[in-house]
Amino acid sequence: MSLAVPAFGRRALLGGAALAAAPAMRLRAQTAAPVKIGVLTDAGGPYADSGGVGSRLAAEMAVSDFGGVALGAPVRVVMGDTQNKPDVAAALARTWFDSDGVDAVTDLPVTPVALAVLQVAKEKTRTVMITASAINEFTSKLCTPVSTHWADDVHAMTTGTARQVVAGGGKSWFFVTVDFTFGKALEAAATQVIEGAGGKVLGHAYFPIGNTDFSAQLVTAQSSGAQVIGLAAVGNDQVNAIKQASEFGLTRGNGKTLAGFLVYITDIHALGLPMAQGLTLSSGFYWDQTEASRAFARRFFAERKAMPTRNQASVYLATLHFLKAMAQAGTRDPLAVGKAMRALPVDYFGRPASVRADGRVLYDVTLYRVKAPGESRAPWDYYAPLATLPAAEAFLPMNPACA
Repeated sequence: MSLAVPAFGRRALLGGAALAAAPAMRLRAQTAAPVKIGVLTDAGGPYADSGGVGSRLAAEMAVSDFGGVALGAPVRVVMGDTQNKPDVAAALARTWFDSDGVDAVTDLPVTPVALAVLQVAKEKTRTVMITASAINEFTSKLCTPVSTHWADDVHAMTTGTARQVVAGGGKSWFFVTVDFTFGKALEAAATQVIEGAGGKVLGHAYFPIGNTDFSAQLVTAQSSGAQVIGLAAVGNDQVNAIKQASEFGLTRGNGKTLAGFLVYITDIHALGLPMAQGLTLSSGFYWDQTEASRAFARRFFAERKAMPTRNQASVYLATLHFLKAMAQAGTRDPLAVGKAMRALPVDYFGRPASVRADGRVLYDVTLYRVKAPGESRAPWDYYAPLATLPAAEAFLPMNPACA
């Protein structure tokens, strides 16, 4: 004899089963090994404002927006200080991968640090998402199936700034360049873009890392007759150079343009608009670009009392995209997750973006001019857009070997 269960009874049984399963699902999420995102950053040095605890906050915001659970496991964010030393960063990454169950590492300011950690990630087949260091080689020569490059790279920065400044009439350039590998590479890349666009580089003046007096370099730049003075520098060196360029009157017209490349909004905030006004720079991210970027920035500001830098914004995007890819792949396997990261579109704060097969993240890059004090409507309202370079033009073509 069979017993028929009324429809409402079947629904009740199913509802009861779901209610009974819910605590078990929560228990599994609590007991499963957490998915860990490691933010490897400069915690207290010259790049702490552009990364640091702000990068950790950005990663935590991404985890929260994803829901805090991936593949039934809680997601955690851990942070480490590279001290801007490649051996320290590599040792910490190795410990994270070998002993601490870290699934992915992000941020990585300073090229030697990023190179060291990339090598460890490649050796261990673990995910690495570079959002700060900018050399083209991460995708042009050092591509791996587990690495992605989210930062505006050297090619994007130089093309975004130099090509568009030349197109706007800034044909003759003089460089003030840090006497270091990164500075010289930045100048060389920008020179190639300038000459390719019909401009000319009249010369350069080098300065040592940690320089405090730029008068000799700036006098040489002024006397060259160049329309544009390019700063192939970064961090405190660049801030000091801009400050002294302002004292020379180079950021307020006088027939000259001051152009920067790797400039963070925190640099402009530290300088103030009276000193930074007129500086031109390019960036893939600015907090006031779209409604989505403004919403993200408001939440970030509520915690940090500062607007997010492009590095911190990229940490958010990379972390969220990694978690989406893990869910899409249905596994923690880094190779499968890397493949899914390349297949999924990227929501770049309301603008379309993508991850190429070599790990290069592709998005449009905009040229900005730093506003004069009278143009700014509120604190952190610093940039006026001048032109936008499409992603297809901003980044190098893919090396076929990385396909």
